[in-house]
Amino acid sequence: MTFDTIQQSDDDTACTEQAATASPCSADDSPDADEARPNRGQDRLWTPLFVCIVAATLCCYLTSQGVNTGTSVYLAYTGNGAAFSGVLAAVFSAAAAGTRIVCGPIVDRTGRYRVLLAGAALLAVGTALPAFVSNDVVFVLCRIMQGVGFSAATTASATAAADVLPRSRMGEGIGYYGLGQAIAMSVGPAFALALVATDPHENLYLGLAAVAIVGLFVAALCRYERHPEKLPPTSAYRRQAERPRKPAGKFRLSDALERRALPGALPMLMLCPVFGFGIFFVGLYGTSVGVGNPGLFYTLSALSMIVVRLRSQSFMDRVAPLKVFSIAIACGLAAFLLLQAAPLNTLAYYAAGLLYGVCLGISMPLNQTVAVKNTPLERWGAGNALYLLACDVGVGIGAAAWGFINEAAGFTTSLWCAMACMVAALLIAKLVYPQESRVL
Repeated sequence: MTFDTIQQSDDDTACTEQAATASPCSADDSPDADEARPNRGQDRLWTPLFVCIVAATLCCYLTSQGVNTGTSVYLAYTGNGAAFSGVLAAVFSAAAAGTRIVCGPIVDRTGRYRVLLAGAALLAVGTALPAFVSNDVVFVLCRIMQGVGFSAATTASATAAADVLPRSRMGEGIGYYGLGQAIAMSVGPAFALALVATDPHENLYLGLAAVAIVGLFVAALCRYERHPEKLPPTSAYRRQAERPRKPAGKFRLSDALERRALPGALPMLMLCPVFGFGIFFVGLYGTSVGVGNPGLFYTLSALSMIVVRLRSQSFMDRVAPLKVFSIAIACGLAAFLLLQAAPLNTLAYYAAGLLYGVCLGISMPLNQTVAVKNTPLERWGAGNALYLLACDVGVGIGAAAWGFINEAAGFTTSLWCAMACMVAALLIAKLVYPQESRVL
């Protein structure tokens, strides 16, 4: 049975259900029609297509997390120093950030499917190659391929997810879409370390390449652009496809960045340095204050992130975004206050992981939803690219800044600076969120 057959069956079921309530199975021309629906149960999230998009995203993030964690350990086994590992990390980040800028318009013009498939294929090849050819030049080239492939695939998959979600449940759906990131954060590093510890150490790249290839095959099932009528009736992409299309104009440099996505991107540009501290320095901080198992912070944060996103139906798309973001920031501030208390009580360090996961689990899908909803559908690729670029830049700048601050003034100063970033992110959200999102 092909995927199209499965999707057509879902549409027939949806039409039958709507016929029973005397509701026609057709796209509504009103952009806010989904919010007006009395029965949210008609707006299905977990279609086979959405499951495939989430699964492909999981594979991409699992591969990326594994390569980022395992490469430094692999290089240590093979006699390379930490400096080269740092260079490769910078190469990956630069390649990923540069791709975000150009990838959004490409997604909008050539389609999600082509970019998703090309990105997943490039990620798989770039991950597998070091297992067969191992020298410094190859590692640099492979990190470029991994950064470009990962960035292209995740930009396309984020746009595809928004395409197929009903507008009235987009925030909730994007939260579920982000489960791939949370699960990858939880199991990816441990999986990579287990692989690199085997003999030969090249199993790291073979195992992760296998995950990337699975993602490539799943991505190949996400063909919906040629037949939008087979999407759920409430999906934004189907509604847009049923309207007359405007001819695409010539590409301009300004097309690379979608300014209407800034209300979601700007708060994350200020908040993501905080997440950069969490990714790169919380474990080191835990070790420095005598925490017995500092890695448990990441496990607990990933678990709380997963729980929050699974429970997002109760608040996403139902509560004003600024109010939800305020709660996320409050949890983040509480987490970093608990980190301040970690030298006195190890339990405070672990409790901080739980609250940090809540902040991360709410703020990322929430601001992505604000960015997408504030952007016309024909520019969702560029909008998602700008949002993800803001996250990449924020994490990268934060990682560099925290290193200098930690060395010059200590971890305590870094923690207070991170809390200041959170407050600034909330103030920016109050200024730039769309008017209907600001009500507390």
